[in-house]
Amino acid sequence: MEAALLSGFIKAILPRLVSLVDDKHMLHKGVKDDVRFLLKELRMILGAIDDDLSLDRGAAAAAAAVQRLSVEELRELAHGIEDCVDGVLYRTAREQQLPSSLLRRTARVPRKLHANLQVAQELRRLRRMAEEANQRKQRYTAISSSAAAQLLEQLAERQPEQLKVIAIVGFCGLGKTALATEVYNRVTGGGGRFERYAWVCAAHRSAREVLGELLSKLDTEGRSCSGGGVSDAGQLTVGIKQQLENKRYLIVIDDIQTEDQWKNIKTAFPVDKGIGSRILVTTTIQSVANACCSANGYLHKMSRLDKNCSMQLFSKKACPERFSHYKQPDSAAILKKCDGQPLALVTVGEFLQANGWPTGPNCEDVCNRLHYHLENDKTFERMRRVLIRNYTSLPGHALKACLLYFGMFPCDHPIRRKSLLRRWLAEGFVEPLSSSSNLDSTAAFDLLMDRSIIEPINVSNNHKVKTCQTYGMMREFILHMSISQNFVTFFCDEKFLRRYVRRLSLHGDTVVDDNFNSIDLSLVRSLAVFGEAGKTVLDFSKYQLLRVLDLEKCDDLKDDHLKEICNLVLLKYLSLGSNITKLPKDVAKLKDLEALDVRRTKIKIMPVEVFQLPSLIHLLGQFKFSDKVKQKTEVQEFLLKGKSNLQTIAGFASNGSEGFLGLLSYMNKLRKLKIWCKSSVGNTNWTDLREAIQQFILDEKEANIGTRSLSLHFTGCSEDILDSLKEPCYLSSLKLHGNFPQLPQFVTSLRGLKELCLSSTKFTTDILEALSNLRYLQYLKLIADELEQFTIKDQGFSRLLRLCIVLQYPTFPIIQEGALPFLVTLQLLCKDLHGLSDIKIRCFEHLQEVTLDSRVIPATRREWAKAAKEHPNRPKVLLLKSGDTAEGSMQTILLY
Repeated sequence: MEAALLSGFIKAILPRLVSLVDDKHMLHKGVKDDVRFLLKELRMILGAIDDDLSLDRGAAAAAAAVQRLSVEELRELAHGIEDCVDGVLYRTAREQQLPSSLLRRTARVPRKLHANLQVAQELRRLRRMAEEANQRKQRYTAISSSAAAQLLEQLAERQPEQLKVIAIVGFCGLGKTALATEVYNRVTGGGGRFERYAWVCAAHRSAREVLGELLSKLDTEGRSCSGGGVSDAGQLTVGIKQQLENKRYLIVIDDIQTEDQWKNIKTAFPVDKGIGSRILVTTTIQSVANACCSANGYLHKMSRLDKNCSMQLFSKKACPERFSHYKQPDSAAILKKCDGQPLALVTVGEFLQANGWPTGPNCEDVCNRLHYHLENDKTFERMRRVLIRNYTSLPGHALKACLLYFGMFPCDHPIRRKSLLRRWLAEGFVEPLSSSSNLDSTAAFDLLMDRSIIEPINVSNNHKVKTCQTYGMMREFILHMSISQNFVTFFCDEKFLRRYVRRLSLHGDTVVDDNFNSIDLSLVRSLAVFGEAGKTVLDFSKYQLLRVLDLEKCDDLKDDHLKEICNLVLLKYLSLGSNITKLPKDVAKLKDLEALDVRRTKIKIMPVEVFQLPSLIHLLGQFKFSDKVKQKTEVQEFLLKGKSNLQTIAGFASNGSEGFLGLLSYMNKLRKLKIWCKSSVGNTNWTDLREAIQQFILDEKEANIGTRSLSLHFTGCSEDILDSLKEPCYLSSLKLHGNFPQLPQFVTSLRGLKELCLSSTKFTTDILEALSNLRYLQYLKLIADELEQFTIKDQGFSRLLRLCIVLQYPTFPIIQEGALPFLVTLQLLCKDLHGLSDIKIRCFEHLQEVTLDSRVIPATRREWAKAAKEHPNRPKVLLLKSGDTAEGSMQTILLY
């Protein structure tokens, strides 16, 4: 209603503004230029308002947060223009009524000059207002407009002439519906491209209900059975097909929630006979989006607003009009909490304005009590519904527990995926192996990722998530749920602690021992410390039931504490921090320990007693084993009897002749092995290490051998020990870091090899040609200063899905057409890459993503963006932030 009134008001003042250009008002040229600018701006604003008024109401409500100029702001601008115009008209009218003698005309000149100066100043002020409003609009819609342009191209593209499904996927509140609305509105307003249009919402509805509404919207003349009076989905399907047969149509289905729902809906659409119809769907679930556009489609993943757009959107919603020139609120904390989510930014901004900013609560107060406001304040009602729906829709108690466990970590703490999975296992939320009735840890993580609840932070070059976090507002909801259900108790800024605590997390360095005197620590099952813990918390004699102990970031943990830790006989997960220098032999008491992580410690020698831990699965760090293993009879007997459950040793440093190397072959369940090969003074015998590696890669031709990963880092010693390795051998993943004049022969004979990472100073043509013969390889990463000239020939790397090349000098291979026929991801990481380097990505039919070093010059970025736009798949072009390649992880920004 307000927008309609404003539209009418602007239409009324436009003729009066036009009249100012008339010579009778005697305005100088600069003032007239300002008037013409305002005329142009008002006409554009009027068009934008009228476009918004023509939107479908349900869809328009979702678009309002980000994509429309503020009605209040426009009203102020329009009123200012009207006041200025009417002032000039009034003065002109008054001048015409006065006598016209020469003396009086001469006396009026200074007054006219002064009036013109005032008009000029006021018009310049109004022009600045219009420019700022327009710039703000552009900032708000920069991301969405770019996305809308891409989607509009997908809608307009006529090749191939067949039905195409376009899926928009992302977490709730990121603007999926708003984006779909913008696209739908532009298409329906353009006319001519489609014969039939319809928009339906699928949230919390059966497929039959969705089909019923769709038919009722299509059947405007009642020529076929109406959706409201038909109960049979088959009849609805027939009716819809009758409406759409031989017509080019655009259908939007908002918020599809399951694959089954989509399968039942899609049967209603007729076979596209070269017409080129389009279906646009939105969903929060990645697998549903994949299913919707699997045959012939396009998938668009929503991005969050950047810091600039977030700040502008929040400030506009938070600040009442009368305080527009008041200092803006300190929004850093809010922006961090909202994490670029438009719905969250709008909600918190509206809350501040409703509570009378700037005299009401400030941003810091709101942040500190955000989980309280989420539960109790009416302004947060929509946000609350979104978050509750995400939580309650999770299947089963186990997955909900896995999500709430994120409350154990501080908000700005990247969570390592593998460590998280091991803690879920130790807590008993999930099973170590999938079964028909129980959820395994990997499946639980993938389900949360699939629903866009977990956000990856660092992703390895082969697209495996290394670290992650939850979205800002979802984290606040998790904290609220954890506290209300006594699932996690956290200590931060001296908050109150319950007496009966199951999971305790300490954040910060403000711990006061007295705060814990009332807590029964004997009942704590999980403890995590980020900062200082204090004497009371680190008195491990008080704990009895502890299963998970995360002390990686504990600042006041000392070696002396480990004696009592070794008495925690139910402990399953243990990680230690940087102050720890040695592990006591008493570690052998921890019979239930499944994961021991000492990567952040200063432990150099690992006691051999860890080999006797019957439940230990993962041993992580960089250490040596004592030679006492040779004399430790009970350790040898334990291993010889096949009692070891170790699956991961990642890893240990070896000089090639340690006594324990001969015992590795008795670790029958070992699946991941990482070794740093370091020479020592006087040692030239690497026989023991070579034999240990040979035993580890031995191929026993088992049908379901599963994954087996080997990582070797050569430092100051020869890589020749690999030359004598013999087949048959099996590895699914191999990483070699050293200096390789030629490819070790065993590599080309590896059965099952899917992932290969090689790092060397230089790769010769012979090495590269040998690699192209690895027919089953799916991921290849090459790290070097340079590559010799090499051509990947037609059908070369016939099964490779991902190729990553990291170079100091841009010596990329020549890729013939027909090579890499199934390539999905191409990563060319060289800061000196110029242009396309003769790589024709159009030949890669399945390409979805290209990654470049963020330091490449702008011209190179533009060329790759142009090439991606011209590719039929329109693959994403990402820029990898410099410094990340060494760790093999990706922190990227989207270029196209």
